[in-house]
Amino acid sequence: MHLGTDEERGGTTAMTAIVESPTRTSHRTYSRWASLVVLCAGTLMTILDGNIVTVAMPAIQSDLGFSGPGLAWVVNAYLIPFGGLLLLVGRLGDLVGRKRMFTAGLAVFTAASVLCGVATGPGMLIAARALQGVGGAMTAAVVLGMLVALFPEPREQARAIAVFSAVGAAGGALGTFLGGALTQALNWHWIFLINLPIGVVAWLAAVRILTPDRGEGLRRGADYPGSALVTGALMLTVYAIVGAGDRGLAATLLLGALALTLFVAFTVRQARAARPLLRLRMFGSRLLTGANAVQVLMIATMYGFQFIGTLYLQRVLGYGELLTGTAFLPAPIAIGVLMLGLSARTIGRFGAHRVLLAGLALITVGMALLGRAPADGSYLTDVLPPLLLLSVGFAAAMPALTGLAMSGAREEDAGLASGLFNTTQVVGGSLGLAVLSVLAAARTEGLLAGGTDLVPATAEGYQLAFRVATAIAAAALALAAAVLRPGSGGTGRG
Repeated sequence: MHLGTDEERGGTTAMTAIVESPTRTSHRTYSRWASLVVLCAGTLMTILDGNIVTVAMPAIQSDLGFSGPGLAWVVNAYLIPFGGLLLLVGRLGDLVGRKRMFTAGLAVFTAASVLCGVATGPGMLIAARALQGVGGAMTAAVVLGMLVALFPEPREQARAIAVFSAVGAAGGALGTFLGGALTQALNWHWIFLINLPIGVVAWLAAVRILTPDRGEGLRRGADYPGSALVTGALMLTVYAIVGAGDRGLAATLLLGALALTLFVAFTVRQARAARPLLRLRMFGSRLLTGANAVQVLMIATMYGFQFIGTLYLQRVLGYGELLTGTAFLPAPIAIGVLMLGLSARTIGRFGAHRVLLAGLALITVGMALLGRAPADGSYLTDVLPPLLLLSVGFAAAMPALTGLAMSGAREEDAGLASGLFNTTQVVGGSLGLAVLSVLAAARTEGLLAGGTDLVPATAEGYQLAFRVATAIAAAALALAAAVLRPGSGGTGRG
């Protein structure tokens, strides 16, 4: 799949990171790959933190005295500002400079991690998690824009995206393992405090290595009324999704209607604003729009697997925290090896579209196998084979999808396109978790009311969730085949 030439990138040439030395007259040049390492390090820290909390939740609850519903806000307090701010800070990164936004995000995230680690009560932890979400959004929103500017040549860009995707995917699975290991060996505070040395080193490296960029300047405008509308709409959307299982259907529908109203108002504002936050012409790009739609479905499937799969291991097979984390380790290993070793070459040989379809097909098959996982199942026969299929499928699909999405954006919109791509990840993940969790819980409760034992009822609830996830993955496959195929109707670039 053609990912864009240097000329299509707005004349961007191969870049090397140049930073000023302590003297005024000399400069030191760093490799673009060193810059990629810095970007991956910052991304890894935010992704690890998004997953590392899950396994430590029972320990946090018992130590700080969270109620059952209140405990969910340890996750929600992070997701809502993270998902809500990605578009805004992505655009601000285009205006003030992406390096400045990335380094500021690292500083905020690291400071917030320390506050999380020293929290002594529920209120302080929730507030610090919200601040983490702000820092995470500032860091994540501009990374892909920086990456495609560093590597404008298609083959190098494919390799760089493969490395970046491998770090992100492996970090998600590693978070589950590290969360169990740190909580069991030390205590839950260390799942946050570990970010301090990592964050300081990443910030120092980013300041020294990353290429300064001027940005378009705040005079070009961030459209503050539009920013308020879309940030409010996104935060309300994430809030409505993540809390759907704890409120009535009417309340969720009302929140959804309010979010939709804000989105409509934002769209009208963007059509009329002289300097819009989000150029609506971006959505004329078939690749950008189609890739983001496919990502919502694919990430909904994968997040559902990670969350429901963890519960299956713990509540059906009886695994502890550390053993559950260990059981997921083959996933980051397989994803890392395949993305780093084969992804770029495979995309270069067969094209991004074909590789994406193959990956989505493997994800669909893996989820279908999980839909058969019984109450008396075993890890080696019922979990590991689908885990490996899902890992291989994701390793193939994610770099291809990322390349397609970013190739559909103009160079001046790269930061905003990066923020949009990260936003659809959050929305897809939150939607998948909410829908699959509610379906599994409702099925289990119905069986328990009918007299079924707890473990078989729980297992059947998870089977239903996995089967619905299979249908979602199949929908992603069909959508990718129809919308993202080479030469299909519509424009490739907004």
